[in-house]
Formats: sequence, C-alpha cells, structure tokens
Amino acid sequence: MELRDIEIFLTLSEELHFGRTAERLHVSAARVSQAIKKQERSIGAELFERTSRQVCLTPVGEQLRDDLRPIYQGLKASMDRARLTAQGKTDILRINLLVSNAHELRPFWDAFRSLHPKCGIRLRYNGFVDPFGPLRRGEADLLLSWLPVEEPDLSVGPVLFEESRVAAVASDHRLAVRQSVSLEVLADHGVIGGEWEQPEYWEDAFMPFYAPSGRKIERNFAVADLDTLYVIISSGDAIHTLGAQVRRFHVRPDITYLNLDDAPLLRWGLVWRSDNDNPMVHSFVRIARDLGTMAL
Repeated sequence: MELRDIEIFLTLSEELHFGRTAERLHVSAARVSQAIKKQERSIGAELFERTSRQVCLTPVGEQLRDDLRPIYQGLKASMDRARLTAQGKTDILRINLLVSNAHELRPFWDAFRSLHPKCGIRLRYNGFVDPFGPLRRGEADLLLSWLPVEEPDLSVGPVLFEESRVAAVASDHRLAVRQSVSLEVLADHGVIGGEWEQPEYWEDAFMPFYAPSGRKIERNFAVADLDTLYVIISSGDAIHTLGAQVRRFHVRPDITYLNLDDAPLLRWGLVWRSDNDNPMVHSFVRIARDLGTMAL
C-alpha cells in the first residue's frame, strides 16, 4: 500500500465522508474512491460500509485503521525530522489554526523562532470538523481556537487576540444596505450549522442558540467547510456570524459584512493536550503570555 493511499484511508476513516476527505487532501472524490477500492481488492474484504446516508468502517476497516495509524504517524514524523535536518533544525512545533489571519500573528511566530532558531513551526488550518481531533490524535501540538474550551483532557493557555464579530449576508440581501445589525436578526433569518458534533457550549460561544430576546436561532443548513457556508450565504438563504478577520482575509463581491453591535468579542486562545510534555509547547505558551493579547 502506497503512503498516499494510507493517508487517504486514514483520512476517510476520520471524516467518514468521501467529499470531505477529498477536500481535506486536495484530491478528487474519484481518487479517494479508487484508492479505497484498490485497498479492498488487495485485502479481499470491504473496509467501509457505504449507504446513501452514511459511510462507516467495517470490523476489518477498524482493525486496519488501528494498525496503520501509529505506523503512518511514525513515517510522517520521520519525514518531518529529515526535512528539519536538511534545514539545520532539530525539532518542529505543529500549530493548527481555526482562523485565517496567521499573517497577523507573526509577532508570536517570530518571537518563538528567535528564541528557538533550531525549532521549526508548521502552521496548518485545522477546519471546524472534529476540531479537537488532531490534538487528541497527536497530529498537532497546539490549536488556536475560539474560547471557551472546557474539555477534561485539554489545557487552555493565553488569549492571542480578540476581535469583534460581523454578520455575513448576501450582497443583494435587504440587510446589506445597513452598516450594523443586532444579534436579534439571526432569529429572523436563521443561520448555518455544521455537519459535525461539537460541544454545545463551544458552538454557542461562536453562534448563540438564542437571540437576546430569548427567541431560538434556527440552524437551517449543515455544512462542513467555509466554501459551502459562503455559497449558502451568497444565495440569500441564510446569514451567519464570523470573526471580523474575514473582512481582511475573505473579501468577496457576493458577501457583505455588517457590524454586530451587541455581540461580545471573540477570544482566540491556545489549547493543547494536557498530557503533552513537549517543552516547545510550554515555551510557546510562555512567549504568548509574555507578549499579551493582541487587539484586532
């Protein structure tokens, strides 16, 4: 089995969705399907049960996943170490981000590199499907997430930055002529939910379940990625709240961003696995705490 095929299998075993797997790996859905069929022919058994409604691992697939995951992670770690050695570095700190503004956070990256010139930083977008999964699987050392995070196996560190919130609406939406709106309009129009299970307290912190008046804010659609979210908004079928960073990093002719006057600031902080004893993790946390919270 080729390394890329192993990656496809393991990613599909996490996502349980051919489309999301293809998007995450930047390949076609047909490529994912071909790789899985090839593996199933080689093994002589189905690895996934597929229906029109869901994809799930078979017992054979579960065993293969459990056997392959540590081997694949070891191979990736070996490749990372080889690349680091070629660059004159001895270690790497893997930071996943649920934000788009990594460029604005360069003071943190630069301060760490200055203190640890032989340790590289690998920044990756985390995505909001299974947000804490990469941390728990050991695929990332730190996560930059909106707060609060109240998971018993995860530790929460300093806040890197705070930002206001905006309501994203279609550019031809009747609200688009306004400069600002209240959270109350979310109950009027409905918002977008996700194709994933996440802690209710965490989802509510980003997109409240109830407007200030107590009216329920309906989740009318379920999406797994930002591109689909924007397509639904631009069609006028829903509105949504996002951090104000989208005004700088997601400028679109079909989307207008309105101030949300009565929404609390979004707080973005560092999260890591409590049992992670990597000294580079704790060094980065100390550096972030010393630099303090950025206001964006």
